[in-house]
Amino acid sequence: MKIAFRCDPALIDRLPRPVPARQALPEWLRRMPPRADSAVHGRSIRTVKQCPPFVDAMGHGFMILLPCDVQVDAGRFEWDWPLPPLVLHDHPRSPLSFHVPEQIAGSPLASPASPAAGGPPVAIKFNSFWTIELEPGWSLMATHPANRLDLPFRLLTGLVDADRFHAVGINFPALWTDPGFSGLLPRGTPLAQCHPVRREVLALECAPMGEVELQRYRELAGQLLAGPGVYRKRFRRKGAA
Repeated sequence: MKIAFRCDPALIDRLPRPVPARQALPEWLRRMPPRADSAVHGRSIRTVKQCPPFVDAMGHGFMILLPCDVQVDAGRFEWDWPLPPLVLHDHPRSPLSFHVPEQIAGSPLASPASPAAGGPPVAIKFNSFWTIELEPGWSLMATHPANRLDLPFRLLTGLVDADRFHAVGINFPALWTDPGFSGLLPRGTPLAQCHPVRREVLALECAPMGEVELQRYRELAGQLLAGPGVYRKRFRRKGAA
């Protein structure tokens, strides 16, 4: 699939470019041991690092990255990102902006980020510096980077018909979930994990297993219980985006 990313001409050499999500896997996953001792099992067991669905979800699609360093100090956001004059006068210049609390009032999103936080969480918006054009018939699902609970924000999931809406960028709203966070959110931090999805009507069919399906279940279940690596060796299509 071809995905076209475009930006203001003055920014083409200043922005981190979107990357395949598998190129943005976190360092903690790379450092994580493949096995760990389990008191429950009384032996060494595999960690999620050896779970292909867990890792493949983190590597699926592409990532939109933070365009510059953002310094955060207990709810205060600062950045030093001098930009040249842009060709587009209505184009954003700051890496993020904010939503008012009323925009999430009445939803679970308004719950405090932590019991100590007191008020509603800060609703922020990561501004877009790339337009995204998909092929006809495809929409763009943008969501929080998979399994990235270490990030101090939670991106809100959205679906955009990016085969038609691509003249301007797609902004990415999020909740700042760590009110006590103080430190640097570095340039290149993954902000949104994006997945092209085809627009089509789903036909859901539910039925009991027949004799063929029952036998396949018995055989595969027995193989899965007999040892590790069955899914990885026989079913996984490694490298698919």
